[in-house]
Amino acid sequence: MIFNREATQFLEQWANSQYRKPLVLRGARQVGKSTLVRQFSEHFDLFVELNLEREATLVRLFETAKSVESLLEVIKVEQRIARFPGRTLIFIDEIQNSPRAIWMLRYFYEEFPELHIIAAGSLLEFALGEVKSFPVGRVQFYYLHPLNFSEFLQWKGEDLLLEYYQTTPLPVAVNEALFKVYHDYLIVGGMPEAVQRFVEENSMGGLSEVYDSIWTSYLEDAEKYARNSEERNLLRFVLQVSPFQSGRITFNNFGESSYSSREVSKALRLLAQARILRILYPTTQVEIPIMPDMKKSPKLQFLDTGLLIHTLDVRAELIDVGDLQGLFNGRLVEHHLIQEFATSFTSKDYSPRFWVRQKGGSNAEVDLVYQYGTLVIPVEIKSGPQGRLRSLHQFVERSPHHYAVRFLRNEFSIEQHTTPGGKDYILMNLPYFLMGRIESYVKYLIERFPI
Repeated sequence: MIFNREATQFLEQWANSQYRKPLVLRGARQVGKSTLVRQFSEHFDLFVELNLEREATLVRLFETAKSVESLLEVIKVEQRIARFPGRTLIFIDEIQNSPRAIWMLRYFYEEFPELHIIAAGSLLEFALGEVKSFPVGRVQFYYLHPLNFSEFLQWKGEDLLLEYYQTTPLPVAVNEALFKVYHDYLIVGGMPEAVQRFVEENSMGGLSEVYDSIWTSYLEDAEKYARNSEERNLLRFVLQVSPFQSGRITFNNFGESSYSSREVSKALRLLAQARILRILYPTTQVEIPIMPDMKKSPKLQFLDTGLLIHTLDVRAELIDVGDLQGLFNGRLVEHHLIQEFATSFTSKDYSPRFWVRQKGGSNAEVDLVYQYGTLVIPVEIKSGPQGRLRSLHQFVERSPHHYAVRFLRNEFSIEQHTTPGGKDYILMNLPYFLMGRIESYVKYLIERFPI
């Protein structure tokens, strides 16, 4: 079976564009950047891979080359290439190991536009500060995430369910079939190696081995972005206790430690730079722009729910559970839906926002806000078939529009509601697995019930 990624479609458009620039793939370790490029290289006459982590001589080559032209001549000699044919793809992997290589990307664009250049770096953000002049406007970024539900369906060979999944609105008849696959997807997670192992073995038995390896590599990476042993120990501690912090967090007394707020805050931001987790700050806005309130307590969002489940050591207990939303106060489903939402952002580094109102002893929190055009749509994630709407009502009463979305263990439906303050609004209910299709469904809602 061929395990394709949706990013391949983007790469094809990029490769054929007359406005093509060197492409930088960004994303955490082991989300499949290198594999994606190697598979895509089959469309080219020549593929040259330069791994700056495995081959120290290549780093020296970039650091000492006087120009891109001289660099390419040496590469030809080293790779025994007489010339670069019509369609040549050069892949510079782990480019963060050479700040000069990052800097030189602009000259590939200006002097050799016929070459297809892709660079990737799991820890790229740590190297950007060392680049003397980042090639702004001379490169293009693409953010690669763990597999989304659509890709999971494709990797499992569920072509018919994928076709239904991509239909708006979804036929009721396939609802339960998709819930069953989604149940596996949430537990397996979206890390490519884990999904491939699950699909090939038709079993979750090998997942612990895969995730042990991934988790160990993340802990070992602390060596690469810590300045000293104390900072390394802090990073490892914060990474190890972060999975156990549910809901909104405070930096002070984090994980019941004696580390200061400043130390914890810095460690979390370093882990966010490594893209292992996100720090999600709330917003108090009901209109654009959706500005984060950095003074309010944030939430932590891990790279992948499968990795989170592994670190919590609860996978075996989840396999036979019918509705995962009922466990851990709904934490796993909420975490996964926000992960699924984030995967739709590939051209920019985006952190989802949740909404809060904390005034006069009355607290309200909406799980997610989604910007559709100029509208800020409140999105709730609820347990079971229903769930209370108190916080959603507070948002709706302050909003200039009358739309809201709720994800739950139920079928697609559209309802009319009225807030306690007397405002009528339209509530669209979506089954959990449709988060990746939220744009299509909000468009459908607005077209049916225009403002």
